[in-house]
Amino acid sequence: MKQKIILSWIGWLIVTVFAPETRSQNVIKADGYRGVWYFIGPTKNEYAYKYSGGLGTYPANHYPFSVYSPAVNKTFFCYGGVTDSTSRELCHMVGVFDHKTGLVSKPTLLLNKQTNDAHDNPVIQLDAQGYVWIFSTSHGTERPSFIHRSRQPYNIDAFEKIEATRLDEKGQRIPFDNFSYLQVYYQNGRGFLGLMTHYDRGVLVYGTNKPRRTTSAITSPDGISWSAWQDIGTIEEGHYQSSGQWRDKVGSAFNYHPNTKVGAGLDYRTNLYYVETRDVGQTWQTADGKPVQLPLTEITNPALVKDYKSLGLNVYISDVNYDPSGRPIILYVTSKGPEPGPTNGPYEWNVAHWTGIAWQIWPVTQSDHNYDMGSLYVEGNRWRIIGSVGAGPQPYGTGGDLVLLESRNRGKSWKTVKNITRNPARNQSYPRRPVAVHPDFYAFWADGNARQPSASYLYFCNQKGQVFQLPAKMQSDFEKPIPVPMP
Repeated sequence: MKQKIILSWIGWLIVTVFAPETRSQNVIKADGYRGVWYFIGPTKNEYAYKYSGGLGTYPANHYPFSVYSPAVNKTFFCYGGVTDSTSRELCHMVGVFDHKTGLVSKPTLLLNKQTNDAHDNPVIQLDAQGYVWIFSTSHGTERPSFIHRSRQPYNIDAFEKIEATRLDEKGQRIPFDNFSYLQVYYQNGRGFLGLMTHYDRGVLVYGTNKPRRTTSAITSPDGISWSAWQDIGTIEEGHYQSSGQWRDKVGSAFNYHPNTKVGAGLDYRTNLYYVETRDVGQTWQTADGKPVQLPLTEITNPALVKDYKSLGLNVYISDVNYDPSGRPIILYVTSKGPEPGPTNGPYEWNVAHWTGIAWQIWPVTQSDHNYDMGSLYVEGNRWRIIGSVGAGPQPYGTGGDLVLLESRNRGKSWKTVKNITRNPARNQSYPRRPVAVHPDFYAFWADGNARQPSASYLYFCNQKGQVFQLPAKMQSDFEKPIPVPMP
């Protein structure tokens, strides 16, 4: 009997520790919260870069960076960080804020992504059992992507690498080790739905090596075995999508990248489209509930919300949320072109709202950069936006000062209710709304100099707009965030 018990225990150990779908991984604790500084597209003028700065919670096409769990009264979050402020090596960091104690953990350093590219930033989700999932994305196909799951529910001290697979076009299982621009959702009893991008070459009119950014959906009941991806859009040079969730509905808002003989179509991204699913990607509809056949291949199609191509305007999508009836609201910025500076202004913020009859589009405000970004909150009849609307210390640079805007008439008019930040040295960028947002951890972002490499720090604010810095140097495993007074 004793021998059988020992053999059974050994068998369990082999299956558990050496199961092919997981691999244990030791992680370490970083000594504080510091974000990655990143740039792209040197402009060789006073604006320095196409966009740049503290981009630890970039881009708008990644979601979520934070998830609140009522079961343990904690907000779990991830970001693109560095081990010290002189480093440019992107590390995937995970933290947790305890709402009961008011303490934040030391960040767990999950992995070094072996790049400085903030497009490789991670996203986070929790499953029904409370396991914390980290999805490490990749910018294109040059680097691998990873999926990790916490070893214990509601705990970030140890993770295991998931050897995930997906179905290819022939129905064969292959490693699921490359995905870009991921937005990942979890529904109890249904599992994961990922909205992502894959890169296809040899399919464009101009440039055999230039990739099409193909937006897709992919699903998994357990985070280990994934479906084949289902393409959402294959129009010309591709798309960027941002998304949101309301109950069992997930919706994707996206632009398209026109064919360009010289340069990249993404620099002329335009038009606004929207589709949604209520059954984890099995079927898709437009906002009025009409079925739509995917992938979308034509510029003019039933998902079109607004034709901006004919107006000569670029479209940069920030966020998607829903009114109390589950009707989509899309927050986005329009401009005259990709280069920074006043020439391509005004940088107009808009909301597009499906009323149940038609799309209504209302102006919100103006800022000074294409990559100014905001998050949209819907609290009954009160709509709120936290975004980098203020110019900040580096005008016409990415980010700026964060402002809280509010509408009480379904987006028709907006007013500034609070200036959240006024940093004299660094622009604030990419304030992100948590899943199941808690009033005490309401938006999460990073700062950085938009003209030159700098230190970058991480912050959050509460529903009242009070700002707290996550400690850059921690002596204890848990410490109080640092209140940041307005000057």
